[in-house]
Amino acid sequence: MSDLEFTHLDASGHARMVDVTTKEPTHRRAVARCKVMMQPETTSAIVNREVKKGDVLSVARVAGIMAAKRTSDTIPLCHPLMIASVSISFEVGDDHVAIEAHVDCVERTGVEMEALHACSVAALTIYDMCKSADRGMTITDLALWEKTGGRSGTYRRASES
Repeated sequence: MSDLEFTHLDASGHARMVDVTTKEPTHRRAVARCKVMMQPETTSAIVNREVKKGDVLSVARVAGIMAAKRTSDTIPLCHPLMIASVSISFEVGDDHVAIEAHVDCVERTGVEMEALHACSVAALTIYDMCKSADRGMTITDLALWEKTGGRSGTYRRASES
């Protein structure tokens, strides 16, 4: 095993919620991204608002916001956080929808999981709303792109070339 420390394990190797009571609240921010790959006809239907279930991107945006706020309900060791801001943006390409989630708070622990959860639920919502027309869609490249605040400081993923 490497020198990595798994903070969600106690000395006996049992799962635990990390104790953050001694940490001072600081401004925390995280950005996550992913893509939903699909047929060009599906992206066209999304852009032209021709999907029978409704406005795909509006529903996915609200789903992502709701997911960020409820992350601790589905990820067992996440702390419940008072989220200050969530924004979800989309970029529609010829064969994909790229999703970016930004989450901010002033807390004792970070919001990386909230940003990743928001991004993934927005992607799943797009899949759900378009699956009758395109069951071959694939959700790809879910990743943390930026994190600021806290003891570990800033993290930025290197841009892909």
